[in-house]
Amino acid sequence: MDFVSIGGVKIEKTAALAPMASVADKSYRLMCKEFGAAYLVSEMISSKGLCYGDKKTARLCEIEPEERPYALQLFGEEAEFMGRAAYMLNKFKPDIIDINMGCPVPKIVSNGSGSALMKDPQRAGDLILAAVENADCPVTVKIRAGWDSDSINAVEIAKIAEQAGASAVTVHARTRMQFYSGKADWSIIRAVKEAVSIPVIGNGDVTDGISAKAMYDETGCDLVMIGRGSYGRPWVFENVREYLINGKILPEPDVQTKMQIMKRHCELICHYKGEEQGMKEMRHNFAWYIKGLNGASKLRGSSGELSTLDSMYKMIDTILELNG
Repeated sequence: MDFVSIGGVKIEKTAALAPMASVADKSYRLMCKEFGAAYLVSEMISSKGLCYGDKKTARLCEIEPEERPYALQLFGEEAEFMGRAAYMLNKFKPDIIDINMGCPVPKIVSNGSGSALMKDPQRAGDLILAAVENADCPVTVKIRAGWDSDSINAVEIAKIAEQAGASAVTVHARTRMQFYSGKADWSIIRAVKEAVSIPVIGNGDVTDGISAKAMYDETGCDLVMIGRGSYGRPWVFENVREYLINGKILPEPDVQTKMQIMKRHCELICHYKGEEQGMKEMRHNFAWYIKGLNGASKLRGSSGELSTLDSMYKMIDTILELNG
């Protein structure tokens, strides 16, 4: 098995789970880890929120031993707060601190954070340097191809990140204006890989072992990262690992196995967030797990009413009856 070293942190060269706000929470991450995700990244942590002592922000910094190797991901637009936040994260002992410069969500971008930093290379460099100078662990950066098709500058930002002391860069090969539409341009990942000497993580349109291998082969990247390809499919990491190591394509789980996995996920999210909140947040996951099954469209409509674990168990029974 091959490994990549990011600032001395050893990561299996299979597939990592991408950070996804409001999706990749602790329960989601642990499910993916159980199926072989090589590396996990937290939900976005506000540098200002952390500095101002926001309790909800602080909870995002908590790390389970099972999550390692694990990165805490910061976002923000001011170097002063980024540096202070990186210092504050040291007490949580993350393996890596990642800086988000790729989030396309309007409320993040409007403040000058996330992918808005692709438009401000000087500020981006200052933020990275501030984090590097204050962190007790490697600092990495997640970027996009550029702001739009007329300003593809991933290579420029990656070079700035390297010069500022970043230990790796992740490239989501879409522009901010694409959000998650269209096709990821893997040639941009290759261009970044050829331009810097630090490890490059590729992200965009990997959904299975075949596409993971294709990204490795076509871009020369050091690690593949999967985001939306894991929706309702935490086993995708096991599939990728098996294909890369043994060249075998694992079959998709049968309906009964899928429902057992969904049940496990649901119980985990309720364990961490309580049954009421956990069930609310599980609803979108439910829709992903049942996609393509008999009765899925009707059941998706009623999933918004799920409020207890018992209601989920009954729904599973219904699904199994419809797909027996």
